[in-house]
Amino acid sequence: MFSYRHAFHAGNHADVLKHSILVQLLQYLRRKDTPFWYLDTHAGAGVYDLGSAWANKTAEFAGGIERLWEATDLPPLLADYVALIKSMNPSGNLGRYPGSPWIAFELLGERDKLRLFEMHPTEVVVLEQNLQRRGRGDARKFMLYATDGFVGLKALLPPPPRRGIVLIDPSYEDKNDYRRALITVREGLERFATGCYAVWYPQVQRRESQMLAEKLERLPVKSWVHATLTVAAPSASGVGLHGSGMFIINPPYTLRDELARTLPYLAKTLGNDGAGTYTLRHAG
Repeated sequence: MFSYRHAFHAGNHADVLKHSILVQLLQYLRRKDTPFWYLDTHAGAGVYDLGSAWANKTAEFAGGIERLWEATDLPPLLADYVALIKSMNPSGNLGRYPGSPWIAFELLGERDKLRLFEMHPTEVVVLEQNLQRRGRGDARKFMLYATDGFVGLKALLPPPPRRGIVLIDPSYEDKNDYRRALITVREGLERFATGCYAVWYPQVQRRESQMLAEKLERLPVKSWVHATLTVAAPSASGVGLHGSGMFIINPPYTLRDELARTLPYLAKTLGNDGAGTYTLRHAG
């Protein structure tokens, strides 16, 4: 249960898809002066050292953020995302990569709040240390819960300002995570129907992955955007991540068009041996 460590995968193609969309969601909510909450069910460690032994064991960032680092023709959605990563690397060299809670911290306003869940006993300690280093002012913005985000999220919905983003991105190491992610979305919508929900899922050779995407599209909601990015053909062994998807409920009205400009670029740039493909579906 606790074998997964995101440091092995930090900055890979799945992070590029997930985090570039997250940047857009946060920036859109910041357009209004009213505060909002960011809620993360599986927050991870917050910041990752791409020079560490863990990150370099697989060096997955080389097929993700590294391919965008020096690009001069990035679509706007990716340009915003890469600019944020570069702000954390003032030397100009790619060394630190932010996880989703760190991206949120960088983009939240003074009155916005973070509510973070992380169950991994090591990750949660590192996350708390990383967050505390931001200083007393930022420390007042967040609360960290060392518990199961699938369970704990319900008690925080709806957030007091009635505006918020909920990110649901478990490792799916346990196949029950697919079922629990769907249940969490359904229960969340009962309490906070107007919230923006972003669900990340892996493209792997498991029926549960495809079924989650299909069930999310059948939810009785007014609007959604569903983006997938595939970077390789499924392996003959049936093991491994060949792509990922992001399903966003109550998305900004601008997101679909931004993704229509971005996904072809990502498929071409991050795809391996010409295998890069994408899909973009929406309702509402």
